[in-house]
Amino acid sequence: MATLAAVAARRVATLARTRAPSQAASLIPRRGLAGAADHHGPPKVYFWQDPMNPAKWKEEHFVIVSLTGWGLLFFSGYKFFTKGKKEENAVETTH
Repeated sequence: MATLAAVAARRVATLARTRAPSQAASLIPRRGLAGAADHHGPPKVYFWQDPMNPAKWKEEHFVIVSLTGWGLLFFSGYKFFTKGKKEENAVETTH
């Protein structure tokens, strides 16, 4: 907490020394969006461009493919384990 108070006190002192309010706005540090263009690591690709290498997939594609795979696994398991059960209350009709 002491360091936050010290930082705030320095900022107030710096802003108090400025001559005009327009200069104060230029002293406040702002984070620009220029850092978003710097990529780190290999470029990401669509999953259909390199289907055997999930490490190179875009994050959104990895999530979609993973959730689809888990859904297919659960649904097929459900269908496999419930296919043998038949309804006992079936009414037989003869014409």
